[in-house]
Amino acid sequence: MAKKNNNNGKMSREEAGRMGGEATSKKHDKEFYQEIGRKGGEATADSHDKDFYQEIGKKGGEATAESHDKDFYQEIGKKGGEATAESHGQEFYQEIGRKGGEATSENHDRSFYEEIGEKGGKARWDKDNDK
Repeated sequence: MAKKNNNNGKMSREEAGRMGGEATSKKHDKEFYQEIGRKGGEATADSHDKDFYQEIGKKGGEATAESHDKDFYQEIGKKGGEATAESHGQEFYQEIGRKGGEATSENHDRSFYEEIGEKGGKARWDKDNDK
């Protein structure tokens, strides 16, 4: 039942909006809402550029970071890794490994590889000798 406020017995804008939303919800199914969402997304994409999406992504990331801890990120990372592993075969991992290796070799010189090799050798030595 609609509540009346002290505005000459008329329904408030908030109450009218709520009632309209409930009536629309009863009339339409999930596909209706998916379709209007798709159309809204297309309209937004037509009227905004890359910077707009970067900015809202940044704001969303900052808000998420403020409300979640390290465990949250570890859990979603684990789930993402498991999902990726289930949907991709060995060839996928070989290809991304090859691309990563090529990109790394294009961006680093011999001294980089000598340094990481030295660090890896030292870590192995320490582990093998219980240091």
